[in-house]
Amino acid sequence: MYVIAGLGNPGRKYENTRHNMGFITIDRLADKHSIKVDRLKFKALAGEGRIAGQKVILLKPQTFMNLSGESVREVMHFYKLSPEQLIVIYDDIDIDPGVLRIRKFGSAGTHNGMKSVIYQLQSDRFPRIRIGIGNGGSGDLADYVIGGFSKEEAPLLREAVDNAVLAIETILEDGIDKAMNQYNTKKRSEKGDE
Repeated sequence: MYVIAGLGNPGRKYENTRHNMGFITIDRLADKHSIKVDRLKFKALAGEGRIAGQKVILLKPQTFMNLSGESVREVMHFYKLSPEQLIVIYDDIDIDPGVLRIRKFGSAGTHNGMKSVIYQLQSDRFPRIRIGIGNGGSGDLADYVIGGFSKEEAPLLREAVDNAVLAIETILEDGIDKAMNQYNTKKRSEKGDE
């Protein structure tokens, strides 16, 4: 069994914003596999189903980003799961828009939602998929992350979400190494140089 948690902020105000890439990915995954993520449980919207032969719980914490770990901890403890049975999807300002980074484990970097998850689980030994959103240059970072997508970003981020869904399916079916080999992408500018 796996818990697949997408990080974001609840409410219409944040629905289609850069900081909600985790929620957007969970929604796309749920649609693809006909899983309803509509039960309020574990301080989250949750849904159960099967993907690639594995039982999964899809999770969208409703605690707001900085407390995401509370929700993740509750579900992990309830089912007595190990950190390796968790996959977390979230946005990353340190990666170019549309670029995916999949890792087996690691630090939270600058992401407060991930800091909360690691703190609550007292472990960083779980897979994560980071979706690059860039940092918007020199403006206010808080406004940027909760802002909507520009015309230029939208197709890149749509493609990144589709690839994140494929990466999750690959992790569940063939393991994280294969997902990392297939879906970790280089910077956009380097793609043409290959």
